[in-house]
Amino acid sequence: MPKAHETLLEIDLNALDNNYKYITSKITPTTQMLAVVKAFAYGSDAVIVARELVTLGVNYFAVAYTKEGETLRNAAIDTPILVLHPLPVDFESIVNRCLEPSIYSRKTLSEFIAFAEANNQTNYPIHLKFNTGLNRLGFNESDILWIVKTLSKTKSVKVKSAFSHLAASEDLKLKEFTIGQIGVFRKISEKLIAQLGYKPLLHCANTSGIINYPEAHFNMVRSGIGLYGYGNDSEVNKYLKPVATLKTVISQIHEVQKNQSVGYNRGFIAEKTTKSATLPIGHADGIPRSYGNENGWVTIAGKKAPILGNVCMDMIMVDVTNIECEEGDEVIVFGPSATAEELAAAVNSISYELITAISQRVKRVICRK
Repeated sequence: MPKAHETLLEIDLNALDNNYKYITSKITPTTQMLAVVKAFAYGSDAVIVARELVTLGVNYFAVAYTKEGETLRNAAIDTPILVLHPLPVDFESIVNRCLEPSIYSRKTLSEFIAFAEANNQTNYPIHLKFNTGLNRLGFNESDILWIVKTLSKTKSVKVKSAFSHLAASEDLKLKEFTIGQIGVFRKISEKLIAQLGYKPLLHCANTSGIINYPEAHFNMVRSGIGLYGYGNDSEVNKYLKPVATLKTVISQIHEVQKNQSVGYNRGFIAEKTTKSATLPIGHADGIPRSYGNENGWVTIAGKKAPILGNVCMDMIMVDVTNIECEEGDEVIVFGPSATAEELAAAVNSISYELITAISQRVKRVICRK
């Protein structure tokens, strides 16, 4: 790729291909693959990513909200799409765009059945979400009898899958808890299937679950963060490639004299003559103020340049005292050589938060490295 001349996010489709192939190498050929493309495909570009994954043979997509699914349908993507957190106000859009809702409570099931019946639907695909320990969304095992009785009274919907979500599959210190979750989900699934009289898709493994718990693969798995190059484990990360590289440029270089300050509220006061570079990227672009005052850095000419003072809305200033550089030079915020995982750790955060926060005003550039 040519060097950047503005703030941009490069999306490397070859890296995406690599990650998809690595993750699917961990499952059997008969196990289906669901790709999570919510939050603009983890901060990149949902349409571009989804189109690439379709060419690779993905079976399903998942999004958080209905509008994300509509965006994919508007791009002529006809692969099945699971909406993980549908709201009743969006039921009409869900049905009109052939999206498939996650049903997680008695209220949502009753309301969706009523809507489906009113709109003359037959066997509309729904996905039953069960709570096995995350305690976020989901039915409990005690709801199964009610679910089955409710479904037996209508032909408007049919269970396409039953699923749950592992709470700590990346933390092997909590292995006992995760194995317990898997066991609860297996018990729920067996009970549900026995009463339904047919076997829907079953899935509870996220990226770390795919890697660490093959017994949790069932007949479909879900991957989100792994597709984008982060496996929550240093050994796994050796086989994955970050899809997104956030770049910017040096707008101006200043020589800051001793006792002079940089940025709002005099967040940095020079103890000696310091060379600072101003970059056109700030908290409105996804770099939070927590990265100020040398908690974060960027990479210029292969060297770390700590952030000076407070992050501004549209700019940051970095220390380039010991870096040979000039105005217009390219700057790497994160990417394969300086990962989002490392930068996030500097402020006790995680890669998910950093990469999904990149503003939509940042230009996206598609490449194959």
